[in-house]
Amino acid sequence: MRIGLPKEIKNHEYRVGLTPASVREFTSRGHEVFVQSGAGASIGLADEQYAASGAVLVKDAAEVFAKADMVVKVKEPQPQECAMLREGQILYTYLHLAPDPEQTAALVKSGAICVAYETITGPGGGLPLLAPMSEVAGRMSIQAGAAHLEKSKGGMGVLLGGVPGVEPAHVLVIGAGVVGTHAMQMAIGLGARVTVLDKNVDRLRQIDAIYGNRVKTLYSNAQTLEEKVLESDLVIGGVLVPGAAAPKLVTRSMVRCMKKGAVLVDVAIDQGGCFETSRATTHAEPTYVIDDVVHYCVANMPGAVARTSTFALNNATLAHGLALADKGWKQAMKDNPHLKAGLNVAAGKVTYDAVARDLGYAYVPADSMLG
Repeated sequence: MRIGLPKEIKNHEYRVGLTPASVREFTSRGHEVFVQSGAGASIGLADEQYAASGAVLVKDAAEVFAKADMVVKVKEPQPQECAMLREGQILYTYLHLAPDPEQTAALVKSGAICVAYETITGPGGGLPLLAPMSEVAGRMSIQAGAAHLEKSKGGMGVLLGGVPGVEPAHVLVIGAGVVGTHAMQMAIGLGARVTVLDKNVDRLRQIDAIYGNRVKTLYSNAQTLEEKVLESDLVIGGVLVPGAAAPKLVTRSMVRCMKKGAVLVDVAIDQGGCFETSRATTHAEPTYVIDDVVHYCVANMPGAVARTSTFALNNATLAHGLALADKGWKQAMKDNPHLKAGLNVAAGKVTYDAVARDLGYAYVPADSMLG
């Protein structure tokens, strides 16, 4: 198969879909890999390294898309990239379609086979291709939140961990999944006072068994959520409904009553955000203020630590990418139901139930596309 690797073009997105080591895995199996010149240069992955791994370097994205049977990316295709997709071509990347009707319409129109990292499942029921970026984003959420609590960044002027004799900041983590767990770990490490909310009591028991009184665990309901949001200095939104738009848990009226200079970090923004006042921002302009509350809603947070993120992502995505190339998408998905769960759009049909439901498309089961 002919594999294409374009350079990412989203604002301040420096990750790359394949490392030179990953390219070598493809070429050693007889596949051709076409890499856009400079695709990994900003994170120290030089064209020479790709060439040494067997890749063919090409000058621009248009040539990559034209030559490739499968395009491997990191972020969802931008409009100009959607326009270069063609019928039957495989797109393997993060998509986050439920809150993005324009991208979904473009992918449906293209006729391409669109496989989303974020909905591929694991044997234990998790989301193994989403997990590494959730780990990064969870950890970064505390760094970003701590920085924006500084007065110069619009915050209330509070040091996250306090100092002897001065109370630390109160951090509320909504959701005890991968994002929430890594956010909690970072906040504890910095000395903050941490509360975690979740509806999964077994997960709360696990956290309590590990961290004891260093974390307050609470069952999430409307009253508890509102009380803790209003008490907190920093709120991390880490909820996820696989493939679907995130629920709006923190309402506009809650935001209006929060502490002045408090910070909201919405890690769920790729799926539309879990705060009613959230809208996607960029690394260039990461925040905005509503009712004196700082909102940090960067839609590609791991892009800020692009080298770490690229290697972590490749560790998770490579095996399925090789299966798609070795077997073709239909056979690979027949052989692996976890990979089949990643099929979101195929040949003009929406094949992921939550996306179809949220955006008003007819749902066509993936099995019906496999022949």
